[in-house]
Amino acid sequence: MSWRRAAGALLLGLAAAATALAQRGPAPEHPAGEVRISELPAEAVATLELIRKGGPFPYAKDGAVFGNREGLLPKQKRGYYREYTVRTPKVRTRGARRIVKGSAGELFYTDDHYNSFKRIRE
Repeated sequence: MSWRRAAGALLLGLAAAATALAQRGPAPEHPAGEVRISELPAEAVATLELIRKGGPFPYAKDGAVFGNREGLLPKQKRGYYREYTVRTPKVRTRGARRIVKGSAGELFYTDDHYNSFKRIRE
């Protein structure tokens, strides 16, 4: 295949990709991996209020160091992150939902027991 033919094929492919992207519609209001407080479940909002007040927390492990062993949050030294339970209705255990707070105040939400996180935005 000549370089001209290869360049033409590449341009056609790029044009098709641009058309496909344009047909997807407008970009979301916030990037993937983020969630607004208004989009969180009511129980998560209640947990955020407890965090802001400094407690009292309903679970003994609330406020414990979160080790970030999964490496999904920005790397920080041990003790930087603290975890808090988000109550799950109809579940007798702590469930899978948590809010993790960094020492600088950043907040993250997981509803799948640390398999994924979304940064909480005001």
